[in-house]
Amino acid sequence: MAETVYALCAVTSILCAVLLLRGYRISRTRLLFWASLCFVCLAINNVLLFIDLIVVPDIDLASWRTGTALVGMCLLLHGLIAGTE
Repeated sequence: MAETVYALCAVTSILCAVLLLRGYRISRTRLLFWASLCFVCLAINNVLLFIDLIVVPDIDLASWRTGTALVGMCLLLHGLIAGTE
């Protein structure tokens, strides 16, 4: 059951990233660009979570997962701060 949840989270993040990128291509809104980059990082994070816990549980990828989530949140924070100027 956990495998299904991890896979669905990865698919949802990828879908969100694609939809945000498509919205950015149409409207050229900078916040959509930064949000889509954030979701790309979160999608990588979810794929790494699936690989870490299901595919190869012997290898610890927690630092890689945390790093991608941190980069994604920093990108979104930068987009929010740069969008207010």
